[in-house]
Amino acid sequence: MIALSDSLRPAPGSAEAVEPAAVGLADEASPARGEPLIRVNGLTKRFGEVEVLRGVDLEIRKSEVVCIIGPSGSGKSTLLRCLAFLEEYDGGDVLIEGALLGYTTRNGKRVKASGAQINQVRRNVGMVFQQFNLWPHMTAAGNVMEALQRVRGMSRDEARRLALAMLDRVGLAARADAYPGKLSGGQQQRVAIARALAMEPHIMLFDEPTSALDPELVGEVLQVMKQLAREGMTMAVVTHEMGFAAQVADKVVFIDEGRIAVQGSPQEVFHDAPHPRLRQFLQNYFDRNAFWTRGGEPQGASA
Repeated sequence: MIALSDSLRPAPGSAEAVEPAAVGLADEASPARGEPLIRVNGLTKRFGEVEVLRGVDLEIRKSEVVCIIGPSGSGKSTLLRCLAFLEEYDGGDVLIEGALLGYTTRNGKRVKASGAQINQVRRNVGMVFQQFNLWPHMTAAGNVMEALQRVRGMSRDEARRLALAMLDRVGLAARADAYPGKLSGGQQQRVAIARALAMEPHIMLFDEPTSALDPELVGEVLQVMKQLAREGMTMAVVTHEMGFAAQVADKVVFIDEGRIAVQGSPQEVFHDAPHPRLRQFLQNYFDRNAFWTRGGEPQGASA
């Protein structure tokens, strides 16, 4: 992951600090054959007296798409942020490509690792947030180029060539020189995805990437994510888009009150799981998304 202090600073004059965007320089390191790219063991996290994560165990393997669902406040986004060490977890382990993230052992005790050590472990992880976090004073291409020049040391010409290739990959080559203020929300989120992809991550984390979009713009972002899944990108996605999870996920994880209550294939989670809390959650979702016939009887739900 790029050092946040070095690469992603708030735009001059912006009203709010810019959150980290993409992370990491890809290299040839990989876990042993068959080992997960991400392994989470007994993960716990508190905010004051509130226990947000309560012993989470999770594995994500190469080219696997894992969709994380659950009610608001269940710990979904906190879990994802712990996978990038944007939140410091309190207990358990997060292993990225076999290396412990965030901590090291010193004099027989576990202590927080240095910034350089943390960045080394998470160098192959990319993250896309709910908000787009683009610099308003830079074009779409400029937003993608910034980390390539500052972190990877590319020349301007090299960075622009790669930025244009990444924008083309998300269907925005023609908008490379447009400023964020001239782009729709869906287009801005696709620029954010291109910015993450430009750093050649092995793993992509998406934290509710469509939640800030108008309904009409959601589809264009989901199409990009579906294409990444078809190309074999390893992905962990916190989402309320049940249709996306049902169509694209290899594994769906349902979190409730800080614990993984159910995990399995989309078929197992959406159709076969007997867990009562999951059934209640899905029913609430279906009820909210039901459409109505002229006679007023509910006919189905948008999944």
